[in-house]
Amino acid sequence: MNRNRCLICHAEIEYALSWRALFGNEDAPKVCGECEDDFTLITGEICEMCGRPFAFLQEEYRVENVCFDCKRWEEDEHWSGSLDQSRSLYRYNDFAKDVIAKFKFRGDYVLAEVFAPDLKEALQAYQYDYIVPIPLSEERLYERGFNQAEALITTAGLEPTHLLSRIHTEKQSKKSRSERIHLQQVFKLDTSLNLDSKTILLIDDIYTTGSTLRHAAKILKENGAAKVYSFTLAR
Repeated sequence: MNRNRCLICHAEIEYALSWRALFGNEDAPKVCGECEDDFTLITGEICEMCGRPFAFLQEEYRVENVCFDCKRWEEDEHWSGSLDQSRSLYRYNDFAKDVIAKFKFRGDYVLAEVFAPDLKEALQAYQYDYIVPIPLSEERLYERGFNQAEALITTAGLEPTHLLSRIHTEKQSKKSRSERIHLQQVFKLDTSLNLDSKTILLIDDIYTTGSTLRHAAKILKENGAAKVYSFTLAR
């Protein structure tokens, strides 16, 4: 048996060394079974637009196959059709919240490896021209030392394309839902690539109100993108 340590709780992980692992075709586990079980994958019936699990939503906040939030977004002529669909890996429970905070705010870049296997598998379902990390402001990038969305993409073995830059620096997490929705555009197009008829997959860490992702999707659509999807670690 071989041993390595869990990237989250640092407990020793025992695993059997296989021929695949010996020849580099199989990665040693990065997370112990107990920590892995504390992540809750989103399964079951979900909002067809944002991926919100209906099992945890009161019936009055659902309209057929979409949640009430998405219905409101789509009834707003300014935002309707901007984001085609969003999906997330995990429910944002206390455990996921703590691990993502360590990754995002405390600069623990190696924790991207925790999410890489599930993320890589989930993203195989998508066909896209560009996979795009939601950008940070220069101030946030300096504070954190890396862009967590870009780290998720590269650690999953994929190649990010930078199409946007951020023009608004105030933290989204400090704003109410209404304030987020009514913000002026927070991104600008920052590429010479032709986006006509292209399909773009946006990557971010957390889906909260969907405002950030819709701001990004809207400017991409305004510059020729045919479809914009988004995928986040948690919601």
